[in-house]
Parts: sequence; structure tokens; C-alpha cells
Amino acid sequence: MSNIEVLPLLETASDDVAPCCPPLTERPFTAEEAETAARMFKALGDPVRLRLFSAVASHEGGEACVCDISDVGVSQPTVSHHLKKLKEAGLLTSERRGTWVYYRVEPSVLAARGKLLTSAPGAA
Repeated sequence: MSNIEVLPLLETASDDVAPCCPPLTERPFTAEEAETAARMFKALGDPVRLRLFSAVASHEGGEACVCDISDVGVSQPTVSHHLKKLKEAGLLTSERRGTWVYYRVEPSVLAARGKLLTSAPGAA
């Protein structure tokens, strides 16, 4: 029997989210903004990482145990490497519970990254 309590995710209002960068159509990126966006795109540019990110993002409850998402056709050490890269890019957070690590895509991360690819208001 487990004594782990699952806490609900807090919803973040989209107005409270500060994107890493302006929408691509708003203005040219600064060097720092380009570095941040490139790290994210590079992390998601690998098919295994994209599958892992998708598995976490779509998992029931908004988080996934590494034991539930590791069936992506590569070895467990490779899965851990890819999850580490996603964390370094700021796309995932993790929490160790006993012997397992649980990964989560924070709602603010999805909202902020989504704003990067949207058009600026009135840019249509």
C-alpha cells in the first residue's frame, strides 16, 4: 500500500505566462531569446525525445512515472539521457518518489512555448 498523496495541478491563466521569446512574427529574436528557443527546438527535434515529451504531456494526471513511458524502442539508460535533455531545455520537471522518478510538463511551459509559435496580435 502506498502512502503517496497525489496533489492536483494548478491551472495557470494564459495571461500570467511569460513566454521565453516573442512570437516568431512579432520581431527578430535577440541572441539570448534565440539560444533559449533553439535549446527547446533541439530537444524536441529528436524523435525519441518528442515521443517521451508527448507521453508525459498526454499522460493521465499530467505526470508520468518513468516506468510508464520508457517503452520507446531504446534502452533505459538512453531514455534517462533523453529525459535529462528535455529537463535541461526547460520542457520537463521531475520528482523522485521512492525508487521512481515522475516527470511533468508544467502547464505554464506548454502555454509559454505555444505562444512562441503563434502570430502576434493583428499580424494576420
